[in-house]
Amino acid sequence: MLQQGLLDDQEIEIDVPNREKNPNEYDAGNNPQAAMMADIMQKLTSGGKKQSSERKKLPISEAREIIMEMELERLVENVDLRKSAVTAVEQTGIVFIDEIDKICSSREGFSSRSADASAEGVQRDLLPLVEGTTINTKHGNINTDYILFIASGSFHSVKVSDMLPELQGRLPIRVELAGLTEDDLYRILTEPVANLVHQQVELIGAEGVKLEFEDDAVREIARMAAQLNKTVENIGARRLHTVMERIMENISFEAAEMEEDVVMTVTKELVAERLKDVTMKADVSRYIL
Repeated sequence: MLQQGLLDDQEIEIDVPNREKNPNEYDAGNNPQAAMMADIMQKLTSGGKKQSSERKKLPISEAREIIMEMELERLVENVDLRKSAVTAVEQTGIVFIDEIDKICSSREGFSSRSADASAEGVQRDLLPLVEGTTINTKHGNINTDYILFIASGSFHSVKVSDMLPELQGRLPIRVELAGLTEDDLYRILTEPVANLVHQQVELIGAEGVKLEFEDDAVREIARMAAQLNKTVENIGARRLHTVMERIMENISFEAAEMEEDVVMTVTKELVAERLKDVTMKADVSRYIL
């Protein structure tokens, strides 16, 4: 009966650890030395005594959670989790630096370079981290010699060669990714569990309206998104959000006033009609010399 939860409403008495904060304690923040001193002071003020507890009368449902926490603390009491975590970070850690092109400035003109002097400073700050150094954290000193650093960026307005030569040398392996194709966008719309199509079906379903997407319509959405990425600006899979919102604009507005159990079908023709004006507004400035 206890395992089935039939006794969850029954009350029992247990000894609950007193977790009240010591008024003499202070927040050490991210300072490792201050955190170490706070830990030492806490041990000295406690005098090596066990944590005080008080007897409380609680329902079994609440007491079960408290007992589990107490048992977990007892099991890991003698395990140095901080040391294990620091070792794991040093030996198997991976640091991913996204949008690294945003701290690069073009070397073609001195004016733009002087405007982004702080960006070059950020690159210089990254040099010792990528090369290998020891960082002070509140959990202890971490050596970055064996940490894998991965940097990525779109590099639309700048080139990889605009990065500091020293930083380029510390990131020796370079990989270029191809843009998303129509088939890739179709897979994004269909394969993930919580894909955009499923999200729209569930959102409209909350109004009592059943929404269906034909496979040809999904293919057309992917084709239109790929076309807009080529003719306007390549923003990758984010384009699908823009396209989907344009298609669902009227349906989302009218769904609240529709009768329940009404079935609405998004067809290829509807997609083409809703995106007709968008595809006509191509960015021709890129073709002007």
